[in-house]
Amino acid sequence: MSVYKRKGGEIWWFRIKWDGKDIRESTRTTNKRAAEQIEAARRVALAKGEVGLRKKAKVPTLREFAEKDFRPFIKQHCAEKPRTIAYYEGGLNALLEFQSLANAPMDSIRQEQVTSFVSSLRAEGFEVSSMNRKLEVLRRMFKLAIEWEKVEKALPIVRMLPGEKRRERVLTNDEETGYLSSAVAIGDDALAAYARAQTGIRATLRGETPIPPRDPYMLRDAAVLLLECGLRPEECHRLRWAEVSEGTLRIAHGKTESARRVIPLNDRAASVLEMRRTIAGETEWVFPAPTRSGHIEQFSIKKQHTAACESAGITHFPIYTFRHTCLTRWASVMDPYTLAYLAGHSDFSTTKRYVHPQKDQVLEAMRKAQEARMGYKSGHSDNTEVAPQSPVTLPVN
Repeated sequence: MSVYKRKGGEIWWFRIKWDGKDIRESTRTTNKRAAEQIEAARRVALAKGEVGLRKKAKVPTLREFAEKDFRPFIKQHCAEKPRTIAYYEGGLNALLEFQSLANAPMDSIRQEQVTSFVSSLRAEGFEVSSMNRKLEVLRRMFKLAIEWEKVEKALPIVRMLPGEKRRERVLTNDEETGYLSSAVAIGDDALAAYARAQTGIRATLRGETPIPPRDPYMLRDAAVLLLECGLRPEECHRLRWAEVSEGTLRIAHGKTESARRVIPLNDRAASVLEMRRTIAGETEWVFPAPTRSGHIEQFSIKKQHTAACESAGITHFPIYTFRHTCLTRWASVMDPYTLAYLAGHSDFSTTKRYVHPQKDQVLEAMRKAQEARMGYKSGHSDNTEVAPQSPVTLPVN
């Protein structure tokens, strides 16, 4: 035991070397035996970590956290969402390539390092949207590090950069008609080429069997469903026949809980699905394909989509524009609550991105507002009838 008295004092003190630290405290007693017992109790308390001086766990670097914790979590948590995994992998790779950020202990990361990371991305020519996707991954990592108690202090707030381009394009009726006609023409050309191959030299003289087109009108059918049901492209790709019943589509999987929804089918979408039943055969997928997943993926219709845009004379647009077009059209005739539900959004701020009032819609709304102010439109005639004004009675003094 290492109890002692200070020079000229009567109170016993103790001195303990613990984890490289020199701890000196008073026992507040003049009894040596009691002082020794207090010192022993203090050692036990230190060993149990009851006094806040326990050895702190090593704070991982961003790279260590990414490889040992974050990456395995994403692969397990998003096992059925390969595109989500690819999204996080892309962000992680960019973060880990920035050495000053990747090799820093997480509790030592400062806002200046995040700013330097953004500056390096700008120097490489990345768009604001691409940089924000990588910052979203970093923000998720910081959030989980705090939640899993990998750090004991607050980490920098990761804010998204302003100026990100939004999807603003909405197809006109003429563009839609031209695109779908081109998509049908692509299917017709594939069938015509197969018919010619059956009577060609290879088939008649060499005995080679032509390969029939697997799904000639796949692009047209997928485009119609996206335009009429407002699906996300990946929701359309992995649509199962078990989710089509009684005139509705049941979206069972999605980005969030709100993505799980039931969408009524109009006549156009229902007729497309009815035709596809003859193509699907015994498969569970509405759009089967010889891919690892068993259904079409983003790349499955990429070339056909480009060809349809060129044939129709339309500026190339991403497939997601179909969903954007559908939701914008719905917004002009649908209340925001129903629109948010059918879109699969968890909040209205997301829904607002899809609402782009067109000039004719604004003028029509202004016309109706004026009619409501001036009178009302008769339901039996094209003439506008002015509502009778009630006489005004002035108060008598």
